[in-house]
Amino acid sequence: MSAETNFNGLDPVTFEVLKNSFITSVDQMAEQILRTCYSFVIYNRDFSSALHDAEGNSVAQGTQDIAVHVGTLHFTCKAVIEAFRDEMLPGDVYAINDPYAGGTHFSDVRLIRPIFDEDDIIGFAQSNGHWSDLGGSVPGSFDVAAKDMFREAVRITPIRLFHGGRFCKDVANMIAANTRDPRSIIGDIHAQAQATNVAERDILRLVKKYGRKTVVDGMAAVQDYVERAMRHRIAALPDGVWETVDYIDRDPAAGEGMIPIRVKMTIKGDKVHYDFTGSHPTIGSIYNSAPGATFSAVAAGMKTFFPDLPLNSGFYRIFDITAPENSVVSAQWPVAVTGFLMPFEKIMNSIYEMWSKILPERAISCSFNLEYLLTGGLDARTPEKPIFMFYDWLPGGWGGRNGKDGCNVTTACFGTGLMAQPVEGQERVNPVLTTKFEIKRDSSGPGKFRGGAGVEKASILLEAEKTVISYICDRERAVVFGTNGGLPSMPHGLSIYRAATGKEEWLGSVFSDVSIETGDIFSRPTAGGGGFGDPLERDPERVREDVIDDYVSIERARKDYGVVLKPIDVELGEYEIDAAATKAERADIRAKRQAWATSDPQAISDKYKAGELDAMDAVRRYAVILDWDSGEVLPETTAQFREMFQKRTAAHWRD
Repeated sequence: MSAETNFNGLDPVTFEVLKNSFITSVDQMAEQILRTCYSFVIYNRDFSSALHDAEGNSVAQGTQDIAVHVGTLHFTCKAVIEAFRDEMLPGDVYAINDPYAGGTHFSDVRLIRPIFDEDDIIGFAQSNGHWSDLGGSVPGSFDVAAKDMFREAVRITPIRLFHGGRFCKDVANMIAANTRDPRSIIGDIHAQAQATNVAERDILRLVKKYGRKTVVDGMAAVQDYVERAMRHRIAALPDGVWETVDYIDRDPAAGEGMIPIRVKMTIKGDKVHYDFTGSHPTIGSIYNSAPGATFSAVAAGMKTFFPDLPLNSGFYRIFDITAPENSVVSAQWPVAVTGFLMPFEKIMNSIYEMWSKILPERAISCSFNLEYLLTGGLDARTPEKPIFMFYDWLPGGWGGRNGKDGCNVTTACFGTGLMAQPVEGQERVNPVLTTKFEIKRDSSGPGKFRGGAGVEKASILLEAEKTVISYICDRERAVVFGTNGGLPSMPHGLSIYRAATGKEEWLGSVFSDVSIETGDIFSRPTAGGGGFGDPLERDPERVREDVIDDYVSIERARKDYGVVLKPIDVELGEYEIDAAATKAERADIRAKRQAWATSDPQAISDKYKAGELDAMDAVRRYAVILDWDSGEVLPETTAQFREMFQKRTAAHWRD
């Protein structure tokens, strides 16, 4: 019997039935939440659920749960067990959102129910939802200038919300009263609590059918199965050490220069170790990660390369982490951590890069960075002028792959279960009208296999008062990178057209609490994925098809791919490849591109200011990072970016 078919004493059929039943129980929790939640954010699947054993270990996740949540839910379950171990009653439901106790950020509020069979706890059901506001200094609770948690949100250490089945209304009202949307908070509490009740009923149904011992043994068996399977697969790989570095754009409280996150991965036998030694100390912003979120990023990144196995605590047993305290990947109380998703996605993409070298058949380049747009104020469409919060995120492009282009317009690797929010629903609940939402031409990182395409969205503020806007994003400077010779994508950032002045302001990728007035238009693109492989090796016919599909412009087809196209009938999408001109153009690029990537950054700045080249030229040809508003060179950032560009891109060109 192989390592992957030993079921700890259960017969294979019962094991398989229980394994899938546990997952179905969690999926049923999701269905309950979708039908009863109050928050538009949660309705668009910013939630996850889990089933745990009696010790709090994860037994099952759902099929559409968000990557960022799943590696942390066992930590918060264990924190609740520690706090209430000898006091739990049937019908109890507990709440926690504490990032310093293994959670993600304050917006992710977890409700946890012990599952009793008679007088004994046999497991726990957990429902985690992103509440759109938890208080703090700005609507949506994302203040990028916060240096500690006291400006961020309400911190909920383990508390009871239901005691023996009785709703603790006073406690719930106290939490809700510290938010900008108390009605939705109370509604979501009941929705999440009922979701855990669904899982409890389902597990007790299994107990009635198979007996308590069989179900409890099954909970252990599914974890042991995943552990054995992973150890078997890791042991079949060569031992070795792999290292890489990725960056957060900046510390807003300091000078320019990107913030390094260094990862060293070691495979030895059937274990994997991740070492973050050398990563930057915590920064003066919310872009820090507490240990639980860093653990989750490692789990999510690594799990991507083993998609066929279920995810539970058995997977977590095969790796461990060294993350120095008070670093940007191991922030301690009370350092601000609400923007943890910025280091989270750098960790994930770093792990993608290292595992792509070990399993090249599944290789993938860097994917775009998730962004959050939060606009809040008073909705003046009705006399009551209630508080509104327009909380939005966009899909973007995933990295090019070994043998395939990247996925277009896909939710971020942070959480592929997320939905792109329907604008009709947004417009119903917010005084905001979407005026543009389309695929962003040329956003894909060029490569032999190009990255997926991003999008661009623009919205106008309608009747509103006392409104502010915040934008939580990254990769304005640490631009989405290509690998194996592929080129980067494009910088992130948001701009506002001011109705009062008729002028557009570039605000970039990180700001909070900026005033916005009725009639102002705010727009931002999401990057595409990084390219995989040398773009000069892409089949010209595929470039032509990209131009026909409007993924790539004629100009960038020539600049990035060296493919010269003659328009025959643009309206009908008819283009002809000029074979001789393409051959000459590609030869010219090959002869010059190494020099381009080491040219004087100031000369590039001067050309940018003069309008002779754009941000894509600066990033893709010259590996130069500028202040995209003023055009000034960012020297330290450019040096860091060029070092990455040389290793990931230029070193792989065969000129």
